[in-house]
Amino acid sequence: MDDQITISLRSDHALVLFEWLASRDERDPSSAHPAEQRVLWDLEAQLETKLPMLFDADYAQQLDRARHAIGR
Repeated sequence: MDDQITISLRSDHALVLFEWLASRDERDPSSAHPAEQRVLWDLEAQLETKLPMLFDADYAQQLDRARHAIGR
């Protein structure tokens, strides 16, 4: 099945989602069904390619700002 679905996210949402996916994977990678885990890893990898700030020295501050902006 080659159907593609495109989802558009604001960068702050993408950053928070990436962090959640990465931290979830670190906490308990075995809790998901193997197919679900594959999808989550693929989504995390796709987000990583779109978020150059992941490697910035002030990443934690950028993540805090994004969380704050969303959580208002």
